[in-house]
Amino acid sequence: MDKTGLGSGVGLVVRLLVLSLVVGVVLTALDITPVNLISKVTLLARHLYELGFASFHWVAQYVLVGAMVVVPVWLIARLFKQVK
Repeated sequence: MDKTGLGSGVGLVVRLLVLSLVVGVVLTALDITPVNLISKVTLLARHLYELGFASFHWVAQYVLVGAMVVVPVWLIARLFKQVK
């Protein structure tokens, strides 16, 4: 018995062909073509990439604003600690 559960040889090829036919019919009914699918996946990747950089910009902005308060307070605390 095959460990993958899919079989082997001619039976496997026939099952893959039938499954490919069924999936192809469903995708065509949904008006999804290979070019359309690749285009949508590329567009999704581009949006995720831009979203990542937009969130980085958002986080960096808050870090800089917070650092304007935290760093001087930390510096003053260090100076007073060394004076004692």
